[in-house]
Amino acid sequence: MASVAATGFGLTALVIGAERGWESKAECRACEERVLRTLWRDAAHERGFFYHFLDVRAAQRGWGCEASSIDTGLLLFGALSAARYFGGSVAELAEAIEARVDWPWMLDAEQRIRHGAKPAAEGGFLPWSWDQFSEHYGMTWFAVHGASRRVTEATWRAWRREPWVEYGGEKFMHHPPLFVHQFPQAWMDWREYIDEVGGVNFFAHACAATRAQKQFCLDLRDRFPLYGENVWGLTSSDGAAGYVDWGGPPVRNRPVDTRIDGTVVPCAAAGSLVFCPVDCIAALREMKARWGERIYGPYGFADAFNPHTGWVGTDVIGIDVGITLLMAENLRSGLVWKLMEPWRPRAKPLTAG
Repeated sequence: MASVAATGFGLTALVIGAERGWESKAECRACEERVLRTLWRDAAHERGFFYHFLDVRAAQRGWGCEASSIDTGLLLFGALSAARYFGGSVAELAEAIEARVDWPWMLDAEQRIRHGAKPAAEGGFLPWSWDQFSEHYGMTWFAVHGASRRVTEATWRAWRREPWVEYGGEKFMHHPPLFVHQFPQAWMDWREYIDEVGGVNFFAHACAATRAQKQFCLDLRDRFPLYGENVWGLTSSDGAAGYVDWGGPPVRNRPVDTRIDGTVVPCAAAGSLVFCPVDCIAALREMKARWGERIYGPYGFADAFNPHTGWVGTDVIGIDVGITLLMAENLRSGLVWKLMEPWRPRAKPLTAG
């Protein structure tokens, strides 16, 4: 099965690879066109929303999953970045895929974007909507201000600016996995935007969440002594017992996640490179220096490893490799942010296209 969200990261990865000469620009353009043509012509979707997982041979729905709003949103960001970089037939396909997505159809009665939908025979819309802070805010901004078939400003205002966390001297909106801050900012530059509803700067919140994440790991050293100044980081990842949505400081005085077992997730620091570059670079360098022979391979860092037990994840997860690559490039050159400039959050609504 292929992940639609990981495909979004992959489409932008091809842009970065072409720009840096890792593959020829012609090869990367051809691959972009093949992927986008398959998504436009063959891939299963509901009113433009792609299924969370697609069979790699036929591009059809896999594992009984839902047509997903957030995964489609991340796919669109990858497609649009490729469109801006390569132009031509790549842009035509990306723009057609984007224009097909029927955002108003995915709204609930409160004008919030739903998580997704299954075929009518299986119950239709999922019972959950994006109703508070999470990784959806970049997708929601785009659906309101940048999409071809957009929704009204009411959708941007419909989700609650909570939950809030205070930890290590930091105060910020948060859900424990750090990726909820990182994914919306991999493509869009939020540095100057102040939310008119909550009065918050999402970039500053991501910086605070990263600093708190580091401190959270340091505070666990009585249980996991190999956590340290430059060995830290948790976000959803593989673990020795399977995939785990673990993260940082608990929300609303909840107890610390008992599943935390001393695992370190390198993409937690790598995905925050633009937020806290000094701390994140130092962490990545030390982890590579100390355990590189076991945790660093052809695709970069392992998805996760446990320095206390010696466990190292063997799967390469596209969304985790993807956030690492995109944030590294944004720190180095701002390339992805520049490509997505037409959709950069602003105080005033964007014009079409």
